[in-house]
Parts: sequence; structure tokens; C-alpha cells
Amino acid sequence: MSTSQKMSRRNFIQGVAFAGAAGILSPSLNRAMGYESPNERPVFATIGLRNQGWAITNKSTKFADFAALADVDENVLGANVEKLVKKQDKKPDAYKDYRKVLDRQDIDAVMIATPDHWHTKIAVEAMLAGKDVYCEKPLTLTIDEGKLIEKMVKQTGRVFQVGTMQRSESGQRFLQAIALIRDGRIGKVQKVTCGINGMEGSPKIPEAEVPEGLDYEFWLGPAPKVAYRALPEMREGYGGGVPLYSNCHYSFRNWHEYSGGKLTDWGAHHVDIACWALGATDTGPSKISPVSYELPVEYKDGFPVVNDQYNAATSFRIKVDMPEDVEMIITSEGDNGILFEGTKGRFFVNRGKIVGAPVEALKDNPLPDGAIEAVYGGKVSENHTANFIEGMKSRKQPISDVWSHNRMLEICHLSNISMRLGRDLNWDPKKREIIGDDQANSFLSRENRKGYEINM
Repeated sequence: MSTSQKMSRRNFIQGVAFAGAAGILSPSLNRAMGYESPNERPVFATIGLRNQGWAITNKSTKFADFAALADVDENVLGANVEKLVKKQDKKPDAYKDYRKVLDRQDIDAVMIATPDHWHTKIAVEAMLAGKDVYCEKPLTLTIDEGKLIEKMVKQTGRVFQVGTMQRSESGQRFLQAIALIRDGRIGKVQKVTCGINGMEGSPKIPEAEVPEGLDYEFWLGPAPKVAYRALPEMREGYGGGVPLYSNCHYSFRNWHEYSGGKLTDWGAHHVDIACWALGATDTGPSKISPVSYELPVEYKDGFPVVNDQYNAATSFRIKVDMPEDVEMIITSEGDNGILFEGTKGRFFVNRGKIVGAPVEALKDNPLPDGAIEAVYGGKVSENHTANFIEGMKSRKQPISDVWSHNRMLEICHLSNISMRLGRDLNWDPKKREIIGDDQANSFLSRENRKGYEINM
């Protein structure tokens, strides 16, 4: 590395450190420079590598150098190390235990793409270790985890980007949608429908031998100790190469022990945009009503009575009472995307298209100059990682901050609780608790398994 490169690198690190919260010292100040990154490129590590873990790593190599990767499955870890070598011509260190990543002084930020039940523990410990964080959605498994992350972001002064990349990417269609609403193109918004697809249930899944190379005990981590389950049939296509039916890789989304089904999968994307468009990123609903839904197994007191089948809702229609008398519908029916309806018209938007009369009218009556940038808060970043790194340099929170994310994710978590208990929930958005329902409030948090508590 040339002297000028070392100085540029040092300037980046010092800018990150000194612009942080008062009294918060980044370990980057005293790094050993074991992994040297050219120019102003920060040093990253990714924790959790299947599917989305590689996707965010791959698109981030343009802006950052990766010094380390971590995954509890040595097969996944090894495959991704090899892919990364081809991308950056330098082999990252490989770890099963993410804590070894957090111990390193040369790493500026971590990208977290583990199953949902691990997010909060790793994110909090990463911030306390002086790392900035990019964490995949949904950020949390419970509402109280979100409150803890907010507290730690404020306490540590770290920059934290949530992976709701529709805010930065998808051809700016979602930004255009919000700009249309802000410019009054559909009048007062009356209803917004988030189509997020359903999911299938499963046959009974027997206990099975843990696949070679997978540390299943560590994969479970904070979740309850249970046997590994899988059927022989393998998944094909996206996420393929693992059992189609299991309580582990890819299928973790179908189990409330590890995730929240479609509500926290696609819901975490489309409900986010809907809330942003409604100007409801710092408030919440007043009521959640499970109009209709199907759970794949029997429930009692909010918990499944069997442990050998998927348990997240397979179909649903949830009504959410939002501020300003706006009705939000979250449904497994219809097209995946968001339908906005107002007093003067309506339009539909998803990752592939934005359609409707107000969109067609843009040919003759375009949005004002700077309308998209006004929504984004400035020039739109090249992608979600670029926006994160801009935040690392400025020490300002990026476009997908934890506060707005948690506010909308509360809707998704409450929707799941309402279905599990089979009743309406009244929500106090100021106290952030369910009104007059102690049983429902007990679902706002979940205790980590002994030995996997968050290290504070």
C-alpha cells in the first residue's frame, strides 16, 4: 500500500471516529491495520451467508473490502469465501463464531444476515464492540428487541442501516410512489393495501440427523433447544440445496421460534413503504384486526400445540387502523406490492412496476424537480450499501434507520400476535404496548435461551 493510500485510509477512519457521539471511541482509532483497505474504502465483515447474506456482500464489494466472513455452517462458509476471493482478489478470514469478528480491531462495520432470532444479540454486541451495523430485515424477533436496539444506537453513537433496500433501490419506483402522494396526485390517502403473499404449510417433519458441517446448536442460539427436523426432498431454485421442509436453513421463516412468516418477510418491505408514504414513521396504529386468517396447526394460548410442522400463518387479511383515519390492509391475496387509494385516484407499485392513472398523467404533468430527492432527503444513493457508507462518513443515520423501521415492524409483529391469539389488539403508539391485554403484551418480548443472553 502506498503512503497516500495509507493516509486516505487513516483520514476515513479518523472521520468515522471523531464525528461519532461524544465520549464514544471507535476501536478503529487504534487498529493494528492488519487488513489494509485502499483509499477510503471501509473494512467490512458479514455474519450469516446463505442467500441474502451473499447478496448484500456481493453488491457491497464495490464500496468496501471484506476482511472476514462468519457462518455456523462450514459448507456455506467455505463456498462464500471462495466466491468472495473471486470478487476482491483477497481471501477473507473465515469463522464459525461471530464473536471473533467483533473482537477484531480492523473491522469498521458488520453486515448481519443470520436468521431473525439472532439479529438483536449480534447487532447489540457489534455496536458495543465499536462496529457500525447493516442488519437484514426484519430487524427483530419481538417488539421489545427493537426498543433495545434503539437504546443501544443512541448510547453507542453507531451508524445502523436496516436492509429494507426498497428505500434506495428497485429503480426508485417506491420513491416515486411517495413523491406522487406528497404532491397530492391521489388526494387524501384513504386506504393502502399491502399484498405480501401467503406461504404453504408443511407435512409432519420428523427428527433427522444434522447435516455434516452444520453446528445446529449454535444455529439455534437464543431460540429454544429442539431437535433438528427435515424431510429428504430438497429445495430447488432460490435458496436451494437444503431440505424443502425443515426447521433450519431457509424454512426458518415458517416458524415463530425463529421468524414471523410472511408478515415479517415481505411485510417488512411493503408495510415499511406504506408507513413512509403515510408519514407514519414515528407513530403507529391504534388497532389491529385479524379479519380472516389460517394457521397451519392448532394453537392454544397463542402457542402451537405441535412442534413438527410449520406454524406461521399461511393466509391472512389484517386490517390496521392508522392515523388520519387511513385503513391499511395486509393480505396474502392478490399481487405482491402496494395499492394506494385516495380521494382523487389510485395507483399500484411493486419492485417491477408502478401503474395507474396518476402515473400515466406524469407524461403531461411530471413531478416537480427534486421531488424524488426530497423524499430521500438528498441525492439518491447508488444502492443501499452506498447509503450506509455515506452515513458512516457523516455519522448520520442512513435512509433505513432503526426508529422508523421498528415503528412499521410493530405492525407486522402485532399482526402475528393477533392471529396467534385470535382477537383484535388495541395499541398505544406512545407507550408502545397493547392496551388492556396482559396476555398479548407477554408476546412483546422473549427470553433468550440460557447461555445465549445478550452480552451487555
